[in-house]
Amino acid sequence: MHSVLHLQQQPLFRKGEKAYRIPALLYLSQSSEFLAFAEERADLVDEHAERLVVSRGRFDNDRFFAEWDSPERIASARLPDHRSMNPCPIYDRKTQTIFLFFIAVKGTTSEAQQINAKRNATRLCYVTSMDMGKTWSSAMDLTEPAVGQTYSKWATFAIGPGHGVQLQNSTESLVVPAYAYWIHSATERPKPKAFCFISHDHGKTWSIGHCIPNEYAVECQMASIEVDGKQFLYCNARSLGSRVQAVSHDGGGKFEKGHRASNLVEPPHGCQGSIVGFPEPGPSQAAKTWMLFSHPTDENKRRDLGIYLNQSPRDHTSWTAPIIIHHGPCAYSDLQYLGLNSEGYPAFACLFECGKQLEYEEIAFVLFTLKLLFPALFVGQ
Repeated sequence: MHSVLHLQQQPLFRKGEKAYRIPALLYLSQSSEFLAFAEERADLVDEHAERLVVSRGRFDNDRFFAEWDSPERIASARLPDHRSMNPCPIYDRKTQTIFLFFIAVKGTTSEAQQINAKRNATRLCYVTSMDMGKTWSSAMDLTEPAVGQTYSKWATFAIGPGHGVQLQNSTESLVVPAYAYWIHSATERPKPKAFCFISHDHGKTWSIGHCIPNEYAVECQMASIEVDGKQFLYCNARSLGSRVQAVSHDGGGKFEKGHRASNLVEPPHGCQGSIVGFPEPGPSQAAKTWMLFSHPTDENKRRDLGIYLNQSPRDHTSWTAPIIIHHGPCAYSDLQYLGLNSEGYPAFACLFECGKQLEYEEIAFVLFTLKLLFPALFVGQ
């Protein structure tokens, strides 16, 4: 039986005339603001997704509370005759630009239809904002320059969903997590592999990294981790049975062999999950990265959203038992690290799908600290 923590939940997107799915969260530390993204749909069916929406939140660290505006549609984040899906935001610290990546899928073509027909109907797109999400550029279709001839080798592909990451390397590379169903032969069913899109020049050009070589892996997130002064890119991906994780030493260009994190169980058909890295608490903050992971904890259904901790992220066996932050139906989530709260403890936010009867009744927002989840770490401080 896992421990349950009762947190104050703020519902940001509620099912009514429209349905909302696929949360993505971005924290802008310089303005202490959140941007919460989601897909707006005619109903809960994936093929009935329509457009992307955003809600802005202002974070008060002293009160440890966020005040939210009503959701707004991002009108420019679309291609004609396509539906917009899988929001994936990244903030470039140097250029102060928000990139909101998404996929645009032709009409109501489903992922299964693309896989069965081996015919790709998905485009890679983004919009940008130079004013912290108040206004957005027109959509850029990045498919040809970023994917090129590889496009015909994929039955379909997607990004994230959830946040991307900017690395701390010399080029401050931008990384967009992704997966694709690779076509191996005319008779064989395409198989999914996780990888990332990478920019080394602050979004001017993009390239494709190599896939995690040995594992079935779909929706994924990535984080920059540091151990003993060395930096790695860490990937955690949805799979079957348990999560898959892998590490890259070159910022996503090539990943090592993937490993099954057997204590990070998946429900029967898997579910998206979120990861976020943060500095180890205490005097040695800059020396080591810890990591949190959010995901449904019930191996039989999408239920009981839990937060796991790993103090040695490269070790796939080092995840703790989860602390439940939502008891009941739940699904997709997205985590953000906020820095230290007013008492000096690592603080976090989570945006996630949940409900009382159904996991997609609303998308809710919660705040918590590491001490609140794992108080034993701070005994004696």
